Amino acid sequence: MTARKTGKLALTLGLSTAFLTACGEYAPRENLEGYPAKDIYERAEYEITQKDFDDAAFYFGEVERLYPYSDWAKRALIMQAFSYHRDRDYENARVSAQRFLDFYPADEDAAYAQYLLALSYYDQIDDVGRDQGLTFQALQALRVVIERYPNSEYARSAILKFDLAFDHLAAKEMEIGRYYLKHKHYVAAVNRFRVVVEQFQTTQHTPEALHRLVESYLSLGLTEEAQTAGAILGHNYQSTPWYQDSYKLLTGQGLEPKVFENNWLGAIYRQMIRGEWL
Repeated sequence: MTARKTGKLALTLGLSTAFLTACGEYAPRENLEGYPAKDIYERAEYEITQKDFDDAAFYFGEVERLYPYSDWAKRALIMQAFSYHRDRDYENARVSAQRFLDFYPADEDAAYAQYLLALSYYDQIDDVGRDQGLTFQALQALRVVIERYPNSEYARSAILKFDLAFDHLAAKEMEIGRYYLKHKHYVAAVNRFRVVVEQFQTTQHTPEALHRLVESYLSLGLTEEAQTAGAILGHNYQSTPWYQDSYKLLTGQGLEPKVFENNWLGAIYRQMIRGEWL
């Protein structure tokens, strides 16, 4: 059985009836020295079928410990990473996946090991309020999958997850920016929304970020910046409610969306509208 099949959850377990009967006769965890590598490995596979991923990880680890230079050890190491991940023991999943990459960088399952490593970060960033360090680490690990293994079966999934993690970072900046805006800390709010516009232009949060910049700059009395943000919003996202809201704010103060190129938003205008990056 290859780790590739494991990644698809298509485990093909060659477990005989005799072995299934023998599973109950295994000695406790600490007394496996007398068993062949194949038997311990198959016991680990059996634990996976029982969804006891903690025991599976243990038995795969014992294969590597007792038979460190065997082919069984290599197979067991990637399966241990898989088992830890399924058990949501993400830290140990990362350790096992990284050890596989360190020991077998050219192996056919190296792409899967790197993908598991990335997933062990990615699966912990489902909450916007969680530490963003995990998101950065997920992005870095996913990028390795995409760039180092572009033809692997994991590359497409890694690209999709990379985009979602990237969007997640932008969402966090927006959340903090809205907090500052709500509490009238306008300069701090501008700094957060600026990050979204400058660094996360490809995400779904850019239109709102531009609108919030209009709000923040009008509150600060910086009308040229507000007008420029509104103009960019109008050029790229005119059909969105965010532009309609910004237009009302500007015209309500006798202003209109208009580009002033003597501020940082002028540079964004040249990049986003004119395609001038230098």
